Amino acid sequence: MSVSEIESIFASRLDKFGELGSTIKFDFGDDRLFVDGTKSPATMTHADDDADCTIGIAPDDLMKIMHNQLDATMAFMTGKLKVKGSTAIAMKLNSVLR
Repeated sequence: MSVSEIESIFASRLDKFGELGSTIKFDFGDDRLFVDGTKSPATMTHADDDADCTIGIAPDDLMKIMHNQLDATMAFMTGKLKVKGSTAIAMKLNSVLR
């Protein structure tokens, strides 16, 4: 799964990211997606800016979470998903990703 495919899916959900009212960075190692839900409408870039919550994850694992093939809690507990910053925001992401 490519980051551009994830970007397309996220683009259709920017209104839901906006409801979080936070900045979230998905760090895929060599690429990233930065979603600014503090703006109206929410925006998405490939910027490496500071975020309220940073999710470190492989694109394939993120897609598995989004398609209910991998539980986000299990991904976190097994080290496939790493959270920096607000864990409260990370927990709210489940409603946006599914």
